[in-house]
Amino acid sequence: MVTQHKVRTYKSSEHLAREDQLAWKIAEVAADPVAVEPAVVEEIGNRIIDNAAVAAASVNRHPVASARGQAVAHPYQPGATVFGLEQSQRVSPEWAAWANGVAVRELDFHDTFLAAEYSHPGDNIPSILAVAQHTGQNGADLIRGIATGYEIQVDLVKGICLHEHKIDHIAHLGPSAAAGIGTLLNLPTEIIYQAVQQALHTTTTTRQSRKGEISSWKAYAPAFAGKLAVEAVDRALRGEGAPSPAWEGEDGFIAWLLSGPSAEYVVPLPAKGEPKRAILDTYTKEHSAEYQSQALIDLARRLGPKVGDLSKVKSVVIHTSHHTHYVIGTGANDPQKMDPKASRETLDHSIMYIFAVALEDGGWHHERSYAPERANRPGTVALWHKISTLEDPEWTRRYHSHDPKEKAFGGRVVVTLEDGTVIEDELAVADAHPLGARPFKRPNYIEKFRTLTEGVLETAEQDRFLAIVERLPELTAAELGGLTFTLPAGKLDTPATGIFDWKGNN
Repeated sequence: MVTQHKVRTYKSSEHLAREDQLAWKIAEVAADPVAVEPAVVEEIGNRIIDNAAVAAASVNRHPVASARGQAVAHPYQPGATVFGLEQSQRVSPEWAAWANGVAVRELDFHDTFLAAEYSHPGDNIPSILAVAQHTGQNGADLIRGIATGYEIQVDLVKGICLHEHKIDHIAHLGPSAAAGIGTLLNLPTEIIYQAVQQALHTTTTTRQSRKGEISSWKAYAPAFAGKLAVEAVDRALRGEGAPSPAWEGEDGFIAWLLSGPSAEYVVPLPAKGEPKRAILDTYTKEHSAEYQSQALIDLARRLGPKVGDLSKVKSVVIHTSHHTHYVIGTGANDPQKMDPKASRETLDHSIMYIFAVALEDGGWHHERSYAPERANRPGTVALWHKISTLEDPEWTRRYHSHDPKEKAFGGRVVVTLEDGTVIEDELAVADAHPLGARPFKRPNYIEKFRTLTEGVLETAEQDRFLAIVERLPELTAAELGGLTFTLPAGKLDTPATGIFDWKGNN
């Protein structure tokens, strides 16, 4: 059973009981000690594998190395582990959440959930795991915490749109991570309530993170939310309060940052005693690109042989949802999305570039497809600039549908050749989607992990990590430190130094 919680602004002169506030409702869900269902346990293990896979593939990229350098400058015992380092090298948990969060997010290659807002719920895991390792929780505790993190983020994403007001989606992640940490630590409703509100207040940022010339901050933003969630719970544990009511206040989130004092939102939350199942609504990526491109990459693979000689293409029009058109399509009006010299982060958010490369290559690779020489190939640039997007109301309706059988993230592609021939095809969901042609299961996550860690981790380390995930519900507190990976000696890049490790003139 799901409770539909209505949320609106209240004047200071109106009485809104604490028990009726969204933050309190979220805290009640987090504090509810319900058992985690086997299907959810299985999926949590899948997402831990998925996060580690993409973190390993990004471990020596500059933003990840920088974040790791900042974390290493904050050693702490018992502390938490950092991807790439020895298990015995521990840092303060909020800095572990930061470093591991950047590693997970850097390649834009882990799980996703799209509804009124969009999100990457796997971003909850680094902060919850870091606190679990630091505080001596076990595998069962970790599972409960992660189940809550996913539940709260998915429920907020279903009920409250942020991007239409140019607010970045990490404003849902801060509260969900704080709630997940509250569940992990078996905290009372009162403390979780304060922490959730603090996390919302401190992680509300603008959507410029994903607009125009997209920088490495796109990877840092979710890690920032996770770090602040750890700090929010710490403050709440010490008895410190939060701006209240954070969502409903007269000068609060809804009134001034979202749709205003007259707006009403409806957030679905599990009823008391109801299992937290939201992770089952989420899905991962087979391809290292923004989620709305997943089905379109698969469609490009299918269309390529039908089109044949791509030099004969006159135009390619992708009829798709409002979100795809305005975020990663030509509706964004971002010239950077058509620029061969654009950053990887920007190309990742250009469906025109992605579709061109996927048409030419018949697939997608997390490194080769973004290489500067690949983006600057003359034939690719020519094809790329023939591609445009259009919003189709039917695809927008399907994007927002609550019926999983008709919910769609793809589109219809119309290719017109120079001789007037028209080739059309469409695909609603990616092949790896739960309703796709090849839904991802544990073997697929393992294959993704093996592929992305090849040449990064030794086979024995791959085997060790996968074996410990298989035993996730039975892990002791001591064993929880094994939910990381260590690179062979000399294979981890040394990051540049900053304030935290300042050395003279540096």
